[in-house]
Amino acid sequence: MKRGSVPKRVRIIGAGMAGLSAAVELAREGVRATLVDGAAQAGGRCRSYHDPQLGRTIDNGNHLVLSGNTAVHRYLDTIGASDRLTGPRHADFAFADITTGSRWSVRINDGPVPWWICRDGRRVPGTTVRDYLRLAGLAGGKPGQVVADRVDPSGPVWDKLIDPVLLAALNTASATGSAVLTSRVIRETLGRGGRAMRPEIAEPSLAAAFVDPALAWLAAKGTDLSLGTRLRALRFEGDRVVALDYGRGAEAIAPDETIVLAVPPWAAADLVPELTVPNDFRAIVNAHFAIAPPAGVQTMVGILGGTAEWIFAFSDRISITVSAADHLVDRDRTELAHAFWSDIRAVHGGPVELPTWQIVKEKRATFAATPEQDARRPAAKTRWRNLFLAGDWTQTGLPATIEGAIRSGETAARLARTATLG
Repeated sequence: MKRGSVPKRVRIIGAGMAGLSAAVELAREGVRATLVDGAAQAGGRCRSYHDPQLGRTIDNGNHLVLSGNTAVHRYLDTIGASDRLTGPRHADFAFADITTGSRWSVRINDGPVPWWICRDGRRVPGTTVRDYLRLAGLAGGKPGQVVADRVDPSGPVWDKLIDPVLLAALNTASATGSAVLTSRVIRETLGRGGRAMRPEIAEPSLAAAFVDPALAWLAAKGTDLSLGTRLRALRFEGDRVVALDYGRGAEAIAPDETIVLAVPPWAAADLVPELTVPNDFRAIVNAHFAIAPPAGVQTMVGILGGTAEWIFAFSDRISITVSAADHLVDRDRTELAHAFWSDIRAVHGGPVELPTWQIVKEKRATFAATPEQDARRPAAKTRWRNLFLAGDWTQTGLPATIEGAIRSGETAARLARTATLG
């Protein structure tokens, strides 16, 4: 092979959202790729499975995207799944306070000029325009700053709108979250108006929206998929990866092959020498109840004063999500189910008797979106000319979200496709 040639093949290790995104981007450009994952199914944390206890297919977590997530929609459009997200026609967010029984909706107008903050019935009850202007500092940030360095994390707008939304986006206590990551989220969504803030949920499941259509599309494009094949080691020589070990001994890779490593950060740190990665994580707790929601309820309701944070209503189940849930992960599962069901009954009604339920806990759901952890995120490009990183934990400029994972896959795919080898 002549020096300066570009790769003809790309091997992607990890079939979560970042790996799938990289594979889709490469296939779209006509580059041959092989997708390998150690799990029995693709999707990573965005997986769905049939739960025998519930008798239903559920997601491991209730992942919310926003209409302004450009990479998400580009990905879904490419794989022919743009109709797999559901949500309100406008950026309407319903809230309920368990302690007071009060309810309200924040209704953000479609355009970028935020006239909604001037209208009763659209803004948080009891607030004024001045309350929102005080939060202008969220649109900026410097490395090392937390949100509390930019704005006062108190008051009705903060408590009843900003804090619940940021907590879900960062999966980290909002006031201690990175101001830089927060400002990027704000600029790409709320800063662009309601058209970019519409909440969207995968329907009927994450796999049906993000994973299964991608696998079918990739198969049609000739992408090879190997599941249940865990990478045990990488072998390096000079500035290249020269071999992979799946537990069967080292397998040399072709000189014209590049590698996209799209595994969790702790796995990447074990495989790549001296790689600095996030090492502080936050939990997410989800609950699913095998009962159809009452007719006419909102698809998504934010909860204040309860154990739950968000209630999601699907056609055949009601689900709960709690972000930054380290305070709940060790709590008894039955106790949690009763607490969550109490919140659901307070908002949607329902029988006193607890329906069939399932609790899903992810102790290392995402890295903590703090300045310290953001500084530990590596770039996609490594010092090895044929090795590139992908994952929501790499330096995407966003918190650990589906949008960030898909962007990271696109970035790694472009680097792997255009790498100069030899």
